[in-house]
Amino acid sequence: MTARYTTLISADALRQLPDAFIVDCSHDLSNPQAGRDAYAAGHIPGAIFLHLDEDLSASPTGRNGRHPLPDADAFARRLADLGLRQEQQVVAYDRSGGAFAARLWWMLRWLGHDAVAVLDGGWQAWMAAGGARDTSAPPQRARGNFQRRPALVGTVSAHGVLDNLQSGKHLVVDARAPERYSGEIEDRDPVAGHIPGAKNRFFQTNLLPDGTFKSAQQLRTEYTALLEDWDPRDVIHHCGSGVTGCHNLLALAHAGLDGGLLYPGSWSEWCADPSRPVATGAVPGKA
Repeated sequence: MTARYTTLISADALRQLPDAFIVDCSHDLSNPQAGRDAYAAGHIPGAIFLHLDEDLSASPTGRNGRHPLPDADAFARRLADLGLRQEQQVVAYDRSGGAFAARLWWMLRWLGHDAVAVLDGGWQAWMAAGGARDTSAPPQRARGNFQRRPALVGTVSAHGVLDNLQSGKHLVVDARAPERYSGEIEDRDPVAGHIPGAKNRFFQTNLLPDGTFKSAQQLRTEYTALLEDWDPRDVIHHCGSGVTGCHNLLALAHAGLDGGLLYPGSWSEWCADPSRPVATGAVPGKA
């Protein structure tokens, strides 16, 4: 029986999978063409390419964040058109430690598909393991039978996050770099700072120096310390635009602490409304 991967998969394990649906999610926020160029220069054999802005996001309006989620049904149909079948193992990878692949991982779970994993270490790990490089065009597949199912993950709207400032029912965790969280630097959005009361867990803290994820045990120890007495299911995760917040959710799932919620609009949506409060300063809960 073929193994089922739901969080991370190693390059060696991927080489043994006979029928994986592999997706290259490589991207560069400062150069939107970079991911497509990298795919053309070399990708895992059989992989297709999905672009963060064009495929994994809807159009931004200036009020809904920089990477709003696409329509779920339309995205499910798109995956079926590309050949995805029900129950088929999906493997997402990028060249940035999973920063963008984790978005697709979360989105597949959002569509009710649990057989999805991120290639640990991404393209670099694949090449280091002796994996083949392909430069051919994306494969043409017959339409698959993939359909949307009940979501395996939850989301929270900006209104819900605002209400939480009063209710305190959820802990908010911000995945951006500490200097963006604190308001010292803001190079992507018009307002610097963070949601009042949020803790900071920079997504890159999930990784080892070689770009692979820390062990499940180490991640569990670090997140347990960060969350203190909070149930992981009562935590709202966000970032700048709903992308790297998924990286923290992936790390938590790998550590056996699954169940947190995503605020997809994230800081870019939050700060677009001047009536929403903004905090700056020190970084509580820094891991």
